[in-house]
Amino acid sequence: MDHAKDQIVNLPNLVSLIRILMAPVLYYFAFIQQPYWFIGVLLFAVFTDVIDGFLARILNQITTIGSRLDSWGDFIIYSTMATCAWILWPDIILREKLYFIIIILSLILPVIVGFIKFHSVISYHTWSAKLAVAITVLSYILLFTGLLDWPFRIAALFCLCAAIEEIAITMLIDHELVDVRTVWQALECKRGNSSKKNI
Repeated sequence: MDHAKDQIVNLPNLVSLIRILMAPVLYYFAFIQQPYWFIGVLLFAVFTDVIDGFLARILNQITTIGSRLDSWGDFIIYSTMATCAWILWPDIILREKLYFIIIILSLILPVIVGFIKFHSVISYHTWSAKLAVAITVLSYILLFTGLLDWPFRIAALFCLCAAIEEIAITMLIDHELVDVRTVWQALECKRGNSSKKNI
């Protein structure tokens, strides 16, 4: 048995846990109206999202619980981003409310659909979701630092596409899977299961 695969306490999981613990820090800086400190902590939290997967691969410490912890960390931090944006920049949120709502729904709906079907939080880590997150974080910073607003609108479309793919994956697969990178991978899993049933 490969004990690394079963290990709960490891460096990638610790990094994911640190990301989760950044949520109350972000709320603190939002409530005391310190936007620059908030942005700084947010960038650190996003960095942990990048580094935990990298560490898991190079240290050969990819685990199911690690994937789930990563997904919990993502959901908590990106939900916190949305809530804190309303606390810090309500006028901008009202101006961009349509795109803000699209991004929020794109975050929540795949989780709800996955929870209804599998009774747990999905953990697909699709390439489209990774791209959407990267674009959204960049556009978030550009929007709320007053530099550019149009990238945030583009980000909403990327988030919508990523959400549609995640919901499609949930609908396609028969049982819960982690690290399903694309809808095509889900289709292959479904075909594989169908072939086994026909044997």
